[in-house]
Amino acid sequence: MASHTYLDNGLSMFQAQLHTPQPSAPVQTETDTHPFLTLSREVCAGATTIGQLLLPMLNEQLGREGQSWMFLDKDLLIFALTSHNLPERLAQFLPEDRISEIKGVIGELVGLHPPLWELENQVTETIRQLSRSGRVIFAGRAAHLVTWTMPGGFHVRLVAGKETRIKRMMGAQHCERDAAEQMIEKTDLARRRFVKTYFGGDIDDPHTYDLIVNTDRLSPAAAARIVMAGMKQKLGRA
Repeated sequence: MASHTYLDNGLSMFQAQLHTPQPSAPVQTETDTHPFLTLSREVCAGATTIGQLLLPMLNEQLGREGQSWMFLDKDLLIFALTSHNLPERLAQFLPEDRISEIKGVIGELVGLHPPLWELENQVTETIRQLSRSGRVIFAGRAAHLVTWTMPGGFHVRLVAGKETRIKRMMGAQHCERDAAEQMIEKTDLARRRFVKTYFGGDIDDPHTYDLIVNTDRLSPAAAARIVMAGMKQKLGRA
């Protein structure tokens, strides 16, 4: 199994929280709810950069001694599988799109993986457990819908114009315009299908977010500050 120092540290902290008996306490209020953040994103809208910029800001302004904020983007699947003692290789069967029915059935029959609905349920449960502990940034996996009714969440959608995203993709992948445009369209479609297939939702529905940020003309730092201000206001900690 590959080594993921960042994930190993986060997983150890998460498991310790789950197995530590919690004393009985009164019903949580807005000021003692464990905060967490979800970032839904169009491809190349800047989620990874903004998430990384938010970490020190969140630790400083909404931090807690002994519990640093975590950012789970591409590593979210590996984190979820590892927390359920499942091998990392199963992540390939859980793209942010519906895997083909034939491929899924064959994989189950030959023992490549458990039923896909079971794996997806385990990922969903891990997101909910992490949200209860708080101080986590989730990128993708419809985390905003998974945690919509949970207190402490702030749900953000990051978007940008198509031309801006094409230029960013060309720079990131060192590819021609046509290839960049195809990758963007394919990824955006896959994410819409994933949300529709597993959660019956529309990833572009503005009513499922607290804030929508267009990163077209905003620097990543400015976008991070806007998210931080909105989150603090919602939590009543401005």
